[in-house]
Amino acid sequence: MGNVIEVTQLGKDYATAAGAFVALKSVNLTIAQGEFVAIMGPSGSGKSTFMNLLGCLDYPSRGEYKLDGENVSLLSSDALAALRNRVIGFVFQGFNLLPRLNARDNVALPMLYRGAGSGERKQHADEMLAKVGLAGLGERRPNQLSGGQQQRVAIARALANSPQLILADEPTGNLDSHTSDEVMGLFTELNHSGITVVLVTHESDIAKYAKRLVRFKDGEMIYDGKPEEGL
Repeated sequence: MGNVIEVTQLGKDYATAAGAFVALKSVNLTIAQGEFVAIMGPSGSGKSTFMNLLGCLDYPSRGEYKLDGENVSLLSSDALAALRNRVIGFVFQGFNLLPRLNARDNVALPMLYRGAGSGERKQHADEMLAKVGLAGLGERRPNQLSGGQQQRVAIARALANSPQLILADEPTGNLDSHTSDEVMGLFTELNHSGITVVLVTHESDIAKYAKRLVRFKDGEMIYDGKPEEGL
């Protein structure tokens, strides 16, 4: 089984009024296809910067990042966007659904960006909604859905282009504990189907669902191992 993520001496600096701020220092990490990894760390630890780099939402200042074997630093912005849309599905804490679109059309957006026809988009979006337990709710807009249902729509959207990798940033941060367990159960099922899952969380109970835990502090990776030993 190949590697989805290969990071070598990855670093990221930001310019500030006081000079360069080193947000991430020489991180080395490999994540194989089918892994379930939780990333934890206090505010300012570098975990969000790292996730932005993994998601190709920002470029590293140093080092190398290979996503599905492609060195992202060598790609044009168009090629990078195409790679991101093909390989990665994103899930965010705030759901990031478009309020004017119904659930089906929200799920269909990634397919629209890759040029799929309207019939294919509708059929596949309904299939993805059914996969996350929302069959028959495609016509509802986000404000007609509960928080847990909105996050399921967001997960269905992340699955729309059959990604190898799901990046989830605090996916249960706006949910109660019961709904959080349901959503994490869904991530576990997706992982069992072969999808690689990498999620940022500050909650130990959520990190326990993962098979591997990575901890950051002061821009450095300080732990990489089993969740039960690192929590």
